[in-house]
Amino acid sequence: MTPDADDRAPYPIEGLAMDPSRSAPPPANAHARTRRCGSFTVVEVMGEIDLATEALLAEHLAAATAGPESDVLVDLRRVAFFDCSGLRVLCRAETRARDRGGRLRVVSDAPRIRRLLRGAGLLGRFPLLPGIPGEQGALQ
Repeated sequence: MTPDADDRAPYPIEGLAMDPSRSAPPPANAHARTRRCGSFTVVEVMGEIDLATEALLAEHLAAATAGPESDVLVDLRRVAFFDCSGLRVLCRAETRARDRGGRLRVVSDAPRIRRLLRGAGLLGRFPLLPGIPGEQGALQ
């Protein structure tokens, strides 16, 4: 198995998240929680996302993108640190959403998140929204 192949291997929790009998999002944890905001599923991310915590985020994103035509917003405004492990989780979730006719977008106004996405060549894939559309104080 090449390192490339390992990068594409699904997380074990994805199978659980895609279980049709599971209608509720995963329970909130120290790094992610899921909520509804109008027609959006919002995954709020907090703290540090790295190799040690990526599975906590992946669990929420797998559940949020499990259904057809999901419209997911990943809110990174409360993230203190986000590395390539987090980017890998975002890319997998965005691919899963797109394959099912949905979309995944990122919410952040932090210059460091913009720099990270630009440096990784992902700014075109994840154009940043400054806020959650429809929420008080968000730019439309």
